Amino acid sequence: MSRIFQRQIKAKMPVAVAGDGVYLIDSDGKRYLDASGGAAVSCLGHGDREVIDAIKKQADSMAFAHTGFFTSGPAEDLAEALIADAPDGIEWVYFVSGGSEAIETALKMARQYFTIINQPQRQHIIGRWQSYHGNTLGALSVGGHHKRRMPYQPLLIDTHHISPCFAYRGKQDGESNADYGLRVAGELEDKIIELGPETVCAFIAETVVGATLGAVSAVEGYFKRIREICDKYGVLLILDEVMSGMGRTGSLYACEQEGISPDLIVMAKGLGAGYQPIGATMVSDQLFQAFRDGPGFFQHGHTYMGHATACAAALAVQNAIKSRNLLDAVKIQGDFLNKSLIERFGNHHHVGDIRGRGLFRGLELVKDRSTKEPFNPVLKIHARIKALAFADGLVCYPDGGCVDGEKGDHVLLAPPFIISESEIGEVVDKLGRAIDGALAEAFA
Repeated sequence: MSRIFQRQIKAKMPVAVAGDGVYLIDSDGKRYLDASGGAAVSCLGHGDREVIDAIKKQADSMAFAHTGFFTSGPAEDLAEALIADAPDGIEWVYFVSGGSEAIETALKMARQYFTIINQPQRQHIIGRWQSYHGNTLGALSVGGHHKRRMPYQPLLIDTHHISPCFAYRGKQDGESNADYGLRVAGELEDKIIELGPETVCAFIAETVVGATLGAVSAVEGYFKRIREICDKYGVLLILDEVMSGMGRTGSLYACEQEGISPDLIVMAKGLGAGYQPIGATMVSDQLFQAFRDGPGFFQHGHTYMGHATACAAALAVQNAIKSRNLLDAVKIQGDFLNKSLIERFGNHHHVGDIRGRGLFRGLELVKDRSTKEPFNPVLKIHARIKALAFADGLVCYPDGGCVDGEKGDHVLLAPPFIISESEIGEVVDKLGRAIDGALAEAFA
């Protein structure tokens, strides 16, 4: 009997014992194609020898040294590598152990920055509904998923939210993509004015929305307008690329495709590819200079930040992405995955939308394609899909609530960058069986 407090307490979990490329293997020898990379984590797949050797080499010399006393070669080298390809203006890196920690760090940095430059009245943070930024209290506060927030509502900090840029659900009849993007971006300006421009600290958004919407990209021009609004009112722009960054969408940073640079950008998941826990908050030189020339420190910290072995693993991962031309692979295989999904589900009566970029793809399930009516959440279509897919040896990432936090079912796919066309075929075949089986179960 397990003594582990599992996420799903009543579930009997198979024991994972090995990894082989895009597959995980349990103690019974069953193979599971990891089509979601866990949670968009395992971008290099499982069992990568170069990364494993880098971890062993670092652990042999020095596993950990507390950053209150030391820096380390792997941390310094990883920072240089990240900054070399970072969005314009991003010049500094703060390493942590995961995405939620990195979001908390970004929020605190934004707040402390304004206290340093004598604007302590800037305290309001604006996020978007249907977003997900992590499970710590600060991250949940700026996130916009009603169901995840609900149990902790009394503990959450006071934040504000505007609509997501979700054209499939939000664009009005006869409205162009450009006009839609300007309209929903305009909600940010309206909210800033409502709160008082001198009181707003930061706006946070996922560049491509992952877990809660299923690989939703903003329409072209949306983020450029967001950047203009933030600049106009002196509001910091925080981009959450915990899921979508580090090559997942076909460029190292997803915001490259939007033609903008944020003031802070948050990374995790694909940064270390699951080989070690690591995340990062990257910041502009302007912010860093305020801390350096002001108090000389950031009132924050975690025990394992800048962990030498984690940084060595992440550096090996990032070197592999470059040396193996995996960004090109993401584009090529992402196009093939998209084509395969369209061929299999494009005319499916209950698949309303197929979306995403690179190897970050989503399907939204609907009761009626013409009206986009979602299924009754009581049916738990997404949970049925997950269970049937897993039984068939496929790991995918279905979730519910993409319409309003309660209604709406979608499936997120984020396979390793090394996936082949034949393995993509296996993903689509097994997902098709799971979706059809889930619908048959629900209406039996």
